[in-house]
Amino acid sequence: MAEKNNNNVSYSAKDIYVLEGLEPVRKRPGMYIGSTGLDGLHHLIWEVVDNSIDEAMAGYARNIKVEVMENNRVAITDDGRGIPVDIHKQTKRSALETVLTTLHAGGKFGGESYKVSGGLHGVGVSVVCALSKWMKAEVCRDGGLYVQEYERGKPKSKVKKIGACKIQGTKIIFDPDPEIFQKIDFDRKRVLDHLRQQAYLTKGVRIEFIDERGLSAKAGKEPFYYGFYFEGGLNSFIKYLIGETPTVQDEAFYVHKNADGIDIEATFIYTSEYENKELSFANNIYTPDGGMHLTGFRSALTRSLNDYARKEGYLKEADENLTGDDVREGLTAAISIKIREPQFEGQTKARLGNPEARTAVEAVVNEALKEFLEKHGGEARKIIEKNLLAAKARAAAKAAKETVLRKGAFEGLTLPGKLADCSSRHPEESELFIVEGDSAGGSAKQGRDRHIQAILPLKGKILNVEKARIDKMLLNKEIRSLVIALGTAIAENFDIEKLRYHKIILMTDADVDGAHIRTLLLTLFYRYFPKIIENGHLYIAQPPLYRIQKGKEFKYVYGDKEKDQTVKAFGGEVSIQRYKGLGEMNPSQLWETTMDPATRLLHQVNVEDAVATDKLFDILMGEVVEPRKNFIQAHATAVKNLDI
Repeated sequence: MAEKNNNNVSYSAKDIYVLEGLEPVRKRPGMYIGSTGLDGLHHLIWEVVDNSIDEAMAGYARNIKVEVMENNRVAITDDGRGIPVDIHKQTKRSALETVLTTLHAGGKFGGESYKVSGGLHGVGVSVVCALSKWMKAEVCRDGGLYVQEYERGKPKSKVKKIGACKIQGTKIIFDPDPEIFQKIDFDRKRVLDHLRQQAYLTKGVRIEFIDERGLSAKAGKEPFYYGFYFEGGLNSFIKYLIGETPTVQDEAFYVHKNADGIDIEATFIYTSEYENKELSFANNIYTPDGGMHLTGFRSALTRSLNDYARKEGYLKEADENLTGDDVREGLTAAISIKIREPQFEGQTKARLGNPEARTAVEAVVNEALKEFLEKHGGEARKIIEKNLLAAKARAAAKAAKETVLRKGAFEGLTLPGKLADCSSRHPEESELFIVEGDSAGGSAKQGRDRHIQAILPLKGKILNVEKARIDKMLLNKEIRSLVIALGTAIAENFDIEKLRYHKIILMTDADVDGAHIRTLLLTLFYRYFPKIIENGHLYIAQPPLYRIQKGKEFKYVYGDKEKDQTVKAFGGEVSIQRYKGLGEMNPSQLWETTMDPATRLLHQVNVEDAVATDKLFDILMGEVVEPRKNFIQAHATAVKNLDI
């Protein structure tokens, strides 16, 4: 090898750095909590709450309290056994100090302290200690109150016994470190949503949330308080998930049983909707990508319903079996297991990999569902009728999809008169503008960068897909054009790798009709192209509302507040042009305000809370009027722009 002259660079034993204690956490916080943004900040609360939940799952804690105090200091208290304080044999320090200042130390890595735990693959409360500028642990155990304080992961003194106490438990108080986190401001709704979910999954535990922020300036004001307590567990959760959506069944299926050492809880109910919701949890950890426990549930559901339909004559000998898609249409289900050695796939624990979980769940659900169908003949008939209707719709949808795909192949995706394609064949640089109306479409086609920007004008309002199955949806000419233009196909044929444009931009007028069309398009993408949203490919264009000019100087503004500020800044006589629609702009104006990558304003569409988003689409776009009416009444005072 060629000799390199790097005499000034050494590489010997002295250059190998060993980070001790919690130094690695402070050096690379993103490796342990995901990010130093708001997600990572809230993860600190989840880690401490997980310890309390583990005590509840082990049968020791019944009450958990989460307090957010002034300056976003957080205190979390439980009435579990209390972290041990005696001297640890291996570290020669108090067990409390060991747990809070050592990575991968705790009662979940061996022994019989915790049969199941959500924190086994978690980073633990020691990471909270490392990423807090100050933390204090108070432990009530064996009648004594023990305290220790920490600064950025290091104990300020030894564990001290400062008095006596009657109720056992642990209290952790921490101040997130501003040296680590970009912004320290806990989101009340996010915390409440997480605590609510944990309360549903741990029936019989009482979780209280208290928010004391902002009280010092408002004397006499009570702190915000919210409490959760659900005896029904997942049975209560399923009622929350469906809300006011009409159901096919009068009574939800529910089973809670232990099999082969695995605690299994499962519930489902069919609604009048077409989409399905399946939420799965392992040791109280949400597994968005499912895993073996969800696979076992699905297998049992499909097999049991097919067996019952055959036995009762709903399916004849010549009929095909119901498919998994048939039995899941309109299904809302939740499955939660507690397993001793969970094998999560990936750092985010998105999927459970234990094969024994599939076997156990399938056996338990199969047996319980067979009994449920036999006992509830009327309910069973309604379920099978919905499944059979879904099977017929699937056959019709298959024919419609084949027509769309065949049409796309024959026409080479050019769609004359509709899609004005771009010349680039590189998806990563290509953009598709979905434009409202032929007038705006004409301006966009003339003003665009033809190399990278394609234009698809839509005529009128597309079908509300929340109220229609896919077979009816694909009969809609505008939707068919869009499906072909995207190139991904749809439903089970969907392939994100075939997406022809990595920026899909909804460009509609800034009025009520434009907002309605945008909402219909968002519903279509959320229900049938969720991967496009998840991968960050969907955007909303922000056209200006006004063009303000004084002499030769002019400025485009996007809201009334900005308009007033601009008029004041210009001073004197100004000309104000109000754009009611994109069609009022000439091609050059549309380009420089809304389409030019150098100057335009785009909003990326993302989904932070899938369950809340799903419920909102059901309310606003679904068949049932009453929830929508209630939503409008509740939010009427928050309306900023009303077009009447």
